[in-house]
Amino acid sequence: MIKPAPAPKPTDTDERAVFKGSALPWLFLLPTLLILAVFIYLPALRTLKLAAYRANVILGTEKFVGLQNFADLLQSPAYQQVVLQTLIFMLLSVTFGLLLALVLAWLASRPIRGAKTYRLLLIYPYALSPAIAGTLWLFLFNPEIGAVNQLLGTLFQSKPRWLDDPFLAFGLVTLAAVWKGLAYNIVFYLASIQNLPKDVLEAAQIDGASPAQIFWRVAFPLLTPITFFLVFTNTVSALFDSFALTDILTKGGPFYQHAGITTFLVYQLYQDGFVNFKTGAAAAQAALMLLLVAFLTWMQFRLGEKKVHYGA
Repeated sequence: MIKPAPAPKPTDTDERAVFKGSALPWLFLLPTLLILAVFIYLPALRTLKLAAYRANVILGTEKFVGLQNFADLLQSPAYQQVVLQTLIFMLLSVTFGLLLALVLAWLASRPIRGAKTYRLLLIYPYALSPAIAGTLWLFLFNPEIGAVNQLLGTLFQSKPRWLDDPFLAFGLVTLAAVWKGLAYNIVFYLASIQNLPKDVLEAAQIDGASPAQIFWRVAFPLLTPITFFLVFTNTVSALFDSFALTDILTKGGPFYQHAGITTFLVYQLYQDGFVNFKTGAAAAQAALMLLLVAFLTWMQFRLGEKKVHYGA
């Protein structure tokens, strides 16, 4: 019997990278690096430099003030209120957004008639831009002709001034942000739930676990990796993507104590940079927002990753 010839051993030439030189990979990366440099890195460096100046775009003046812009911001009662409002808004929108998305995704994953239609309706808001979503909520909660107030007036003879009361306005913007991000979270949760190991869930059911126990004690620990990811993405979204909803619904108002109750960090940055033309202060706010995101990310990985369970 003729034995087959042994396969040739890989040589050093075969194991080397496809590129024979070190210059060719950098040549392929050059267009991407140029785009990143022009549109991200250079503007970021320019922003950091501008934070050390008291500048006015209209007058074209710049005066070096060092860290004075940062000191003025941190000592400002209005900016302190904006930071606190942003953190509260972020905490509420992320917490309620993820909890609601998880429950809805779990219910939508059940084998019922018309499940595909329900899933499509749940995911539909993801296709809307924040500007359109804000316009829809503005019409729904219009105090005079809005559908919500028409219903409340018919049932309870009450028509709240949603956009005039500070706490109602804050709750409305938070609720709109939760609704807008709901579809994004449901997509990830639904995909993760459908890929849960069926044998583990069936074993828990055979052992006599109730549906609530299966959900919280079996399914949820297996969903912690995707939850860990969604906490980060929702935090960034709450910090930066709230601009359109705020601008359309409330314009940062109504005023409460030292600042508008719905004036969050990104909207305050816009006001100072593009309305009041305090570009130095706006640049300092951008730098502080970068530090805030870095700190929240570090805290998340420091505290949250310990509770993430990978695998069944």
